[in-house]
Amino acid sequence: MINRIRDIRLQKGLTLADVAAACEPQTTPQTIGRLETGMRNLSLVWMNRIARALQVEPESLLRSEANAPAMIVAVLSESGAESPRTRREAVLPSDLAAETPWMVMEVEGSCGEYRTADQVWLRQSPAQDAARLLNRDVLVPLPGGRFAFGRLIEITGETLSLLPPVSGQRPVPVEHPQWIAVAEMLVRKL
Repeated sequence: MINRIRDIRLQKGLTLADVAAACEPQTTPQTIGRLETGMRNLSLVWMNRIARALQVEPESLLRSEANAPAMIVAVLSESGAESPRTRREAVLPSDLAAETPWMVMEVEGSCGEYRTADQVWLRQSPAQDAARLLNRDVLVPLPGGRFAFGRLIEITGETLSLLPPVSGQRPVPVEHPQWIAVAEMLVRKL
């Protein structure tokens, strides 16, 4: 059985030790390494433990042999595009899903750094987590089924201040938001 544990672990920037420590109960980095390489059988119990540690769905750890996966073919750095040091599979954003589902905002008209047809993928958080989202682009619900979107620039008590993406606009105050969704990914067709 072909598994994607290593690809997902690397995409999330985790070491074998990180994954081993996040498993419940904890295990050793060597065990995770053996499961990644197929030296040890990936049972359903192990698949569930590792999926919880990586915060992904268990089925995302497996790859179909029928479809060729998207591969990372180049790495871009200050010195230009180069071949990757090791051959590895690209992990789809949907496979990196944490326990909270994705929310998507589609851009209908160019707005600041966002272009028409962009998709902004967001992850919902409780409003009390707002402090850790300062200086990030967020979406917040407003009364009447409306939303406010912009850079979270200030928190005063129960009021958030969002700076809209279009230059020259005033910050939008949002009092007592039910939730806050942080922009984690931008999908743009080239």
